[in-house]
Amino acid sequence: MNPNDYCVIMAGGVGTRFWPMSREDHPKQFIDFLGTGQTLIQQTFQRFKPICLIENIFVVTNEKYFSLVREQIPELPPENILCEPSGRNTAPCIAFASYRIANSNPSANIVVTPSDHIIQNEARFHEVIATALRTAREHNWLLTLGIQPSRPDTGYGYIQFIDEITPGVDSRIKKVKTFTEKPNLELARAFLASGDFLWNAGIFIWNLQTILHALEAYLPDIFSLFNEGKELFNTPDEKAFIEHVYTHCKSISIDYGVMEKADNVYTLMSDFGWSDLGTWASLYEIRQKDSNSNSIIGNQVMAYDTHNCIVHVPHEKIVVLQGLDNLIVVEDEGMLLICNKNDEQQIRSIVNDLKIRKK
Repeated sequence: MNPNDYCVIMAGGVGTRFWPMSREDHPKQFIDFLGTGQTLIQQTFQRFKPICLIENIFVVTNEKYFSLVREQIPELPPENILCEPSGRNTAPCIAFASYRIANSNPSANIVVTPSDHIIQNEARFHEVIATALRTAREHNWLLTLGIQPSRPDTGYGYIQFIDEITPGVDSRIKKVKTFTEKPNLELARAFLASGDFLWNAGIFIWNLQTILHALEAYLPDIFSLFNEGKELFNTPDEKAFIEHVYTHCKSISIDYGVMEKADNVYTLMSDFGWSDLGTWASLYEIRQKDSNSNSIIGNQVMAYDTHNCIVHVPHEKIVVLQGLDNLIVVEDEGMLLICNKNDEQQIRSIVNDLKIRKK
């Protein structure tokens, strides 16, 4: 295990689209959606233990989730939980972690990963990450994992690559041509047919100096804010400094702020059973189903003439379903959602309406 290899787990999101299970006080990364006995963030942490020393694994989260991270990952040193005072998207999150790591190891190679992804083939994933880290040590590239698409999915971003082999580099690594955010179905079908598009997994690998130079070049305002206090990281003054930075820091993703602008971006073509678990429908795709294509969690669910549904209810609750098709049925702590799977994009606006109504 290379002592210069680090992992940054981004765990600050709320996961509104998984309401009612995922809520602001207990978001989806802290929930066991698959019934494995481990939450999503616990699975992510365990996935990287064979790759990085535990003291080299960092979690960036909102300060209100500090206790949840401590409770769910007791092995993680508390100083490795980096608390953001407010959400500012992925670019400030990555800048925060990068400066903390730079303070102790300027030679670091870093994997940045969301906390809520599903990886079904972990052995293959470990091989891909090992290849990516080796590439980061040898090249000043911004590397992102691209997933071989299996369907024209409109819920994922896409990476278009240049189908050329770089001498001396793994043949799966391709230079990135363009990024495209979630396309419509017609465009997604065209991407799949072309053969030179991949799903964007949102998992990044680079060496520390490369990402700092990229922040300086493409997000100079964010770079300047963090760089101003670079000597304060790992000191008692860090917390006050971060609160100051986040007051003045704009909200922007690393994809839009850096990856779509830089000319040293490469993708590693991968296939390890990946899902970003962004919606109830994406969870339905990977969960086991009965003979009527229903995915059911709940020990006392009775389903009659019911097909293609995803059901997630407390084990002690008796639930009878009759004549349903293609629905999401979820109950948690007295809140019940019944929604057509095709309309689940409306869940976010429903939650906003609920917030207004509660006020």
